[in-house]
Amino acid sequence: MDNKENIKDIPVSDSHPETTEIVGVRFKEAGKIYFFAPGKLKVTVGETVIVETARGMEYGFVSAGNKHVPSTEIVPPLRPIVRKATADDTERYETNLKLEKEAFAVCQEKIREHGLEMKLIDAEYTFDNSKLLFYFSAEVRVDFRELVKDLASIFRTRIELRQIGIRDEAKMLGGLGVCGRPFCCATFLSDFLQVSIKMAKEQNLSLNSSKISGTCGRLMCCLRYEHETYEEEIRRTPPVDSTVKTPEGIGTVCETSPLTGYIKVRFGDKQSDSIKVFHRDQVTIQKKS
Repeated sequence: MDNKENIKDIPVSDSHPETTEIVGVRFKEAGKIYFFAPGKLKVTVGETVIVETARGMEYGFVSAGNKHVPSTEIVPPLRPIVRKATADDTERYETNLKLEKEAFAVCQEKIREHGLEMKLIDAEYTFDNSKLLFYFSAEVRVDFRELVKDLASIFRTRIELRQIGIRDEAKMLGGLGVCGRPFCCATFLSDFLQVSIKMAKEQNLSLNSSKISGTCGRLMCCLRYEHETYEEEIRRTPPVDSTVKTPEGIGTVCETSPLTGYIKVRFGDKQSDSIKVFHRDQVTIQKKS
């Protein structure tokens, strides 16, 4: 598919001299939002449409109605919305969903017959049934040429097998995270953003990989949610081991709590020396001479 910019990331400016009217469309729940040219059509969130994509006509769900964005923010070509989906279109879409389940079962059986070390994740028909895609994961290189031949003879259409990563696998299969809620990636995250171990460190989380990794085995996406807040609060908080001037004298910061703004200050060099708690607004960092 094309026009892969996420509509939420586009700064809208009514004063921009040149704008382009767009509509945001998803093809799957929590899927990426793609831009299309509405032409003379006016659509609202929740409506279904038939759009032209790089792989043919597709059935999609409107996630953002008609709006204008700066033309410089659009990645051409901007393909058109062909029409609002009709009852026949919806029936065909629902029929394809049933056919996909049948195709999935057939492909699984063929994988077993060929003894291939691959895990089938999903099957997907294009709207016009001109192509059948199978998504799989595998730890080793897989020669699936014979499998493709078998599937093509059964389904009488173009077959495409796509290997996906472990995060995409989790997004497609869904499940429950350690928090007890459905995976973020399968419910509302339209794209994967970079997550680093530094984010866990700044939030004072355990660096035990089993505690900060999701079911997919990668760092949890939610580590990013509060990252900017922690960065700002850490910037405003005196770091550990810094020397600060307090209402009760000069001391050394031995512990911080950036979100609350409180710090612990030790007066002296020994572990047994007194420690008192202050708010960061009550202290000033002493510059080294």
